[in-house]
Amino acid sequence: MAVRDIIMDPADKALRRKAESVDRVDKNVLKLLEDMTETLQNAGGNGLAAPQIGVLSRLIIVKKEMKYIKLINPVLVKSAGEQISFEGCLSLPGIYGVIRRPEFAVIGALDTEGKPFEIKAVRHLAAAFVHEIDHLDGILMIDKAVRIISGG
Repeated sequence: MAVRDIIMDPADKALRRKAESVDRVDKNVLKLLEDMTETLQNAGGNGLAAPQIGVLSRLIIVKKEMKYIKLINPVLVKSAGEQISFEGCLSLPGIYGVIRRPEFAVIGALDTEGKPFEIKAVRHLAAAFVHEIDHLDGILMIDKAVRIISGG
């Protein structure tokens, strides 16, 4: 495993491009997911998308309690309700946004064995999944924020 550098410039093209689907789960994809997990652990964040480390693949990691959920080709299957989410982003240090996100979300993806699964999420976890999926489409939280707050 290796800690990768996180892109911290919203003008970086890797953060603004649409990531490509992963065709098959192989040792390279699994290694990348492990690197992403270690990078997220090192950074102390709640989620990480592959484009944030310069890799345009549809891979995300979301921290739930003390576990890391690894999703390959995640899609928002269903959402309901609305919440106001206060979010930061590892790629935008010191910037926070107030964002409308779904209160409930169902995410479909492949697991690390290449098998399809769905995960249901509410409140903070729902916002985290949607935030990371947005990264895969070149969308940053500042694009959706109703208010931006600079932390200095």
